[in-house]
Amino acid sequence: QVQLVESGGGLVQAGGSLRLSCSASGSIFSINAMGWYRQAPRKQRELVATITRSGSANYADSVKGRFTISRDNAKNTVYLQMNSLEPEDTAVYYCKAYNTFGLGDVYWGQGTQVTVSS
Repeated sequence: QVQLVESGGGLVQAGGSLRLSCSASGSIFSINAMGWYRQAPRKQRELVATITRSGSANYADSVKGRFTISRDNAKNTVYLQMNSLEPEDTAVYYCKAYNTFGLGDVYWGQGTQVTVSS
């Protein structure tokens, strides 16, 4: 029983920035990693970035150098700082919480819309 609450999506012009937040609550003892995925219209959901509780981060090539994922373990919160946004970044962004050893379930947030205008 884990709930993920996302915030920070919105409309921004190309070149602008947004910061997404995702806070996990509930039975979160098994969660040791969180991340962000995104899904554009008519496209598959794809990984954006992940981070473990120890701070090990992984990024999709398309966002490397522009996005930064971080976490506050005390708050069970993960952030995605998105800079130099491009229209191609337009998508619904979903927060994910999981255990890297496969313990427990995988949890998803409700999604937050990010729209980047040219």
